Amino acid sequence: MRELRTYLRRHLLQLVLLAASTAIFAGILYLYRTPPEAAFYAGLLCALLGGCLFFVGFFRYVRRHRRLQGLLAQGFWSMDQLPPCRDLTEEDYQQMLEDLTIRLRRSQEALDSTRSEMREYYTLWAHQIKTPLAAMDLILQEEENNQAGELRSQLLQTEQYVEMVLAFVRSTADTTDFLIRRCSLEDLVRQSVRRLAPLFIRKNIRLELGDLSAQVVTDEKWLCFVLEQILSNALKYTPKGGAISVSAQGMVLTIRDNGVGIAPEDLPRVWEKGYTGRNGRADKRSTGIGLYLCRKVLSRLGHPVSITSRPGEGTAVTIDLTTRDITPI
Repeated sequence: MRELRTYLRRHLLQLVLLAASTAIFAGILYLYRTPPEAAFYAGLLCALLGGCLFFVGFFRYVRRHRRLQGLLAQGFWSMDQLPPCRDLTEEDYQQMLEDLTIRLRRSQEALDSTRSEMREYYTLWAHQIKTPLAAMDLILQEEENNQAGELRSQLLQTEQYVEMVLAFVRSTADTTDFLIRRCSLEDLVRQSVRRLAPLFIRKNIRLELGDLSAQVVTDEKWLCFVLEQILSNALKYTPKGGAISVSAQGMVLTIRDNGVGIAPEDLPRVWEKGYTGRNGRADKRSTGIGLYLCRKVLSRLGHPVSITSRPGEGTAVTIDLTTRDITPI
């Protein structure tokens, strides 16, 4: 019905001309004293001929429209698949479309090249900076004083930022970096906690480990990255002498702290890239990238994640580690 209305509006002038021509033809025959039946039949034949031509044109219009709709539904099509042009106007439109397609392709190629160069640069930078960081860690391990402990904590945070850069670069690439296998949840948690041990000691944070006997099917490296980011956030916003608990019920892992908590207006947006919220604005070092990367990685691993919090009471992050479909990263 919509196609008929559109076609009628498009050919309204021709229809008016056809009706007027038919009426003039019949009127002239009548004025020349032609029998009324002859004038009527002549007008009727003209109207039938015009109607036939109208419906032939309408069916061609519908067929052309539906062919274009089919190309749109495919998602991928080329200029060669478009219906042939019927007039100069359509040729102009197709030429404009071809020019826009060429410009878009060139822009996309330039953008892809720039992104590839940036990924290569940041990947090289992240790998190169690990060497001096490792050297500093070895030097600090030989020192046994408060200042060395503080420096080791800062060094650990720097290493985390480097890992975050690598994770961000890999998350935007089109390559597959998953090694999916069955892992011990307790081993993954202890591995992540061990890396953050200097921060637990420095802030005198008590760690409470619950039942972690589950076996999960996931990527060890990426899940450890997520656990370290969540634990690091918990450490950052938990005051000295506080507590962080890690436990699992079945395949659902919960990391809970008794820190400052998250404001209700910030809670729906904590997963957004670059969003720091009230706590982040108070801590000038916050980037708003950590939780964004966590959710992106967990989404591709097929592990839903949620967060609950009350200001002044703490925050709980829940990860469902049930096996689901994996999306390449």
